[in-house]
Amino acid sequence: MPTLPERHTAAEQTLAAVNQPHVIKFYDELNDAQRDQLLTQIESIDWPEVARLIESHVLNTPPLHLPTHIDPAPAYSNTPTPDQAEHYAKAKALGEQLIQDGRVAAFTVAGGQGTRLGWDAPKGTFPATPVTGKPLFAVLAEYINKAQRKYNCVIPWYIMTSPANHRPTVDFFKQNNFFGLDPNNVTHFPQAMMPAIGLTGEQRGKALLASKNSLALSPNGHGGSLKALHTSGAIADMKARGITQISYTQIDNPTVHVVDPLFIGLHALDNAQMSSKMLPKTGPKEKLGNFCLADGRMTVIEYSDLPDELAFQTNPDGSLRFRAGSIAIHMIQVAFVENLSTSPTGFALPFHRAEKKVPCIDPNTAEPIAPESPNAIKFETFVFDALPLCDNSILYETDRIEEFAPIKNAYTPDGQPIATDSPASSKQLQTQRAARWLETQGITIPRNPDGTINAKIELSPLTAITPNDLKTANLPKQINPGESLVL
Repeated sequence: MPTLPERHTAAEQTLAAVNQPHVIKFYDELNDAQRDQLLTQIESIDWPEVARLIESHVLNTPPLHLPTHIDPAPAYSNTPTPDQAEHYAKAKALGEQLIQDGRVAAFTVAGGQGTRLGWDAPKGTFPATPVTGKPLFAVLAEYINKAQRKYNCVIPWYIMTSPANHRPTVDFFKQNNFFGLDPNNVTHFPQAMMPAIGLTGEQRGKALLASKNSLALSPNGHGGSLKALHTSGAIADMKARGITQISYTQIDNPTVHVVDPLFIGLHALDNAQMSSKMLPKTGPKEKLGNFCLADGRMTVIEYSDLPDELAFQTNPDGSLRFRAGSIAIHMIQVAFVENLSTSPTGFALPFHRAEKKVPCIDPNTAEPIAPESPNAIKFETFVFDALPLCDNSILYETDRIEEFAPIKNAYTPDGQPIATDSPASSKQLQTQRAARWLETQGITIPRNPDGTINAKIELSPLTAITPNDLKTANLPKQINPGESLVL
């Protein structure tokens, strides 16, 4: 194993070659533990790649290249037409068989902190449910637990963290006895980090330092999850278990169907490498990426990049022509991830440029800097950028109440409560879905004059992950107005 002086010499050479020698400027002032921390960070970064990105994404702004031909992407509807019924039934049966045969893994991207929620811990530990405040990790774990019992199988769960929240996440699972799951079937691994690069002044084009012994690092985006699956050994573990399909979800959505037999089956029947669920947009400028066929390839175009003349186009019935919004739910072939990560030309997803406010230190005085405006570029990859690389990719329409209740922000920057994608809106949607499912069993739900539900209802995934699961559950005949109920 190289000594600290040997590693220091190697780091000096690496940084000098990419014009970043300031990163190690304060090295002589550090103790051995701090030196090891800084050198470990330096060694974890592909500096030639960073140098290329500085040239293309910092010193220059990459131009937006929209495809020549942009059309709405076709999607399987939420409810099959009569001529689709047989195909849907075949797909659902195939999906259930793949789950039963242990061919499907759950993969959750959970690298974020709960900062925007006022929660100083991993986002997955945030209390999410309407009555008991069950954490997000517990909700997803209960879904997996129920599915394993329902299909008499093992569904391995792979959870991508970040270096900042990896240890607290693992500790949280241990403290909660892995929420009833077998620890041998739960794998945590951190994603890669990228240095933030200065955007202004003398720090322009330079890697920012968070302290004398640490770079200002940030996760490389949710697209980095695919590469991390490979580099962490998760793909090798999946192959050893005989897994062929990965169900990709993000941690902030407590109503997500962690494994959905119909979606899995449609994806597998069409031999798709990567498939997606979409949500009909509420309006032309809803802040969801747009699923499109771009020059014939499945593509997501960000809401801010889709030209207004396309965003506002309507069909003869008045509905949006570009209606398919991206909600970060995917099915992905194991072989596709492996091919992406082992390509002779390198990992294939492009980096995007994001201007951010990044706290750092002055590279000359080490005085802290708290920027009031964007001072840095972060490099991020997006998982949906893998879609155009697929030979086959399908889109399946889901329902907003059924499985889209994300928890992203609690307040605006000026402290005002946020009405959508917040803890409050998520709890309302969770109650709405529970009520909808209970009504299928003939249970009376109290409603206000405007139709909203006059109760708080928390339906545990251990009780039901589909409405049909309620047929064997011990349920009340009715729910009283104003009641808070856990089932």
